[in-house]
Amino acid sequence: MKVVADADSLETMMQQAGNEAKAAFGDATVYMEKYLGNPRHIEFQVFGDGNGHAIHLGERDCSLQRRHQKVLEEAPSPVLSPAERDRMGGIVAKAMADMGYRGAGTIEFLWEAGEFYFIEMNTRLQVEHPVTEAITGLDLVREQIRVAEGHGLALRQEDVEFRGHAIECRINAEDPRTFAPSPGTVKAYHAPGGLSVRADSGLYAGYRVPPYYDSMIAKLIVWGHTREGALRRLRRALEEYVIEGMKTTIPLHQALLDEPDFQRGDYTIKWLEAWLARDAAGQGG
Repeated sequence: MKVVADADSLETMMQQAGNEAKAAFGDATVYMEKYLGNPRHIEFQVFGDGNGHAIHLGERDCSLQRRHQKVLEEAPSPVLSPAERDRMGGIVAKAMADMGYRGAGTIEFLWEAGEFYFIEMNTRLQVEHPVTEAITGLDLVREQIRVAEGHGLALRQEDVEFRGHAIECRINAEDPRTFAPSPGTVKAYHAPGGLSVRADSGLYAGYRVPPYYDSMIAKLIVWGHTREGALRRLRRALEEYVIEGMKTTIPLHQALLDEPDFQRGDYTIKWLEAWLARDAAGQGG
């Protein structure tokens, strides 16, 4: 892939890309698309019954990423207005209905300067689906099973209500600074609880986290009437979460809560890596 910064370099970059593609794949064909310098990652949850009916369940903002891997997700997005949500939600729901899509799906976009750019569709529920459950009050796993059994959708678009704000933290068995894997035996485990706090995990004291698979060992999901309320609840829940015997990314999420940019919801897909680089430079100094 080559980023063309100006018209004068287009021909040279096209030639370089074609040569590399020819050498690697035996095909010098080049595909061109618009480059987005600093977008957000916003995705819409959809459901279709396979009979021409489909709904959307709002969007999730998944822009906090490291090496293209999501770290934290929230719903709704801090940057979308209700009008934008209705417009884009209507577009994706109509697309699913028109193609007769059946089941759960997630349509992912890059968003920049008020415009959406399609990335891909995942034809399944995703890791971050609990934040959608939190703001809609719906059990998406149950709905997916109902649709798979041939039942119609349990609700219409006008029945979907969005309430409050939800945030999910992906907790990995990794060093929170170097991100080196940290497998091992769980010596103590205590999940946070309380109103509107959800911890999804298979951990228990004595369980051994192996080094062979994805490093995510838990998901922490909180809900609040407002985003500020959800952030306060998240801070308390992270303080209560106990996973001893290995390093985890809980301290990373706690540090994010202290960042003014994150508190304002002012971040893009490049923000987290830039922040981590500044933090590493500070530690080195």
